[in-house]
Amino acid sequence: MTIFEDLESEVRSYCRSWPVVFDTAVGSRLTDVDGNSYLDFFAGAGALNYGHNPPALKKPLIEYLQRDGITHGLDMYTRAKGEFLKTFREKVLAPRGLDYKVQFPGPTGANAVESALKLARKISGKEAMINFTNAFHGMTLGALSVTGNSMKRGGAGVPLVHATPMPYDNYFDGKVPDFLWFERVLQDQGSSLNEPAAVIVETVQGEGGINPARIEWLQGLAELCRRHDILLIVDDVQMGVGRTGPFFSFEIAGIEPDIVCISKSISGYGLPMALVLIKPEYDQWGPGEHNGTFRGNNPAFVTATAALREYWSDDALERSTLAKGERVEEAFNKIAADTRTAEVTVKGRGLARGLQFADADLAGKVCAAAFERRLLMETSGPSSEVMKVLPPLTITDDELEEGLAVIAESVRSVTGS
Repeated sequence: MTIFEDLESEVRSYCRSWPVVFDTAVGSRLTDVDGNSYLDFFAGAGALNYGHNPPALKKPLIEYLQRDGITHGLDMYTRAKGEFLKTFREKVLAPRGLDYKVQFPGPTGANAVESALKLARKISGKEAMINFTNAFHGMTLGALSVTGNSMKRGGAGVPLVHATPMPYDNYFDGKVPDFLWFERVLQDQGSSLNEPAAVIVETVQGEGGINPARIEWLQGLAELCRRHDILLIVDDVQMGVGRTGPFFSFEIAGIEPDIVCISKSISGYGLPMALVLIKPEYDQWGPGEHNGTFRGNNPAFVTATAALREYWSDDALERSTLAKGERVEEAFNKIAADTRTAEVTVKGRGLARGLQFADADLAGKVCAAAFERRLLMETSGPSSEVMKVLPPLTITDDELEEGLAVIAESVRSVTGS
């Protein structure tokens, strides 16, 4: 590992928690150069919902490369992009009665967020944005302006302006009516709130601590936006593509955002790809007004198409994800009940789950103990107080039970209970 320490920037992070050299990966497991196998409850921070190297995606990708299919296409028309768009409409949009235009920004979630913020300002002619406490939307300047974490915001090096945070669901532990402050400052001519172009929200905050918003809160937010003529942007970068069960995490609330940001697992294979979904009346871009050199990653289109056909032709994956999520919740509730020496709270939805520790240091210690037992997990939350699990949605029942047993053992080893 000397080469990494000698040459790679100090900004590296995950490798500090998992100081081994990984070599291969299949399904829910990674193998290091010494042949040790690790169970993956991290899934590329949500970019590998179908696991590592899924055969149904790998085969068409290899065939595409072997026939010299277009690799880099900017926004040119290509067969791969056309097949993806047709399949996305057939498997995702049409069955849900959704009508969106599809924009391909640069290939990351932050690119999608930047594009959404720019478009909302163009549509409305307004500058201000509303974000939420503990939100995370990316590391570029626009995305950071609507992100809550002070450490990440501090890295910007410049003032982050034109965004006003509002309390996310349950920020006041249910002691304050939903949107009390938001409604008041919108209506009060003396509040000094700049009239917002849009609200950007995650239905489940991932990096913010696995915080799920209640259905009624999401519905109330959508209604508030309609009444005040504010665009609603849902950031579904980490929680979309089935992570909470349905393809879109907002489906559970029956709402239709004006703009949706998708990335991470949309390619299905860990290849860079992002989408911005836009209601047709808001597709007001001029040609080339927002672009990116790698917005036409055609191998990603190939694997994304294969993933939609393989996993979203019926509701089997959704039902499986919800059932596995209930099993994780059951196991986590038992861990919380059995832990006598530390205060533990169970959080999450679908297969985005977490254990929050009142003593924030314990979450990192549990993850470290799990790594010693060859299970990969990370922490989240403003103080890294949540032990976060994002296993592949395709994880087997036996693998899930194996990982849950390791977590229970790791919690016991750290807390002594």
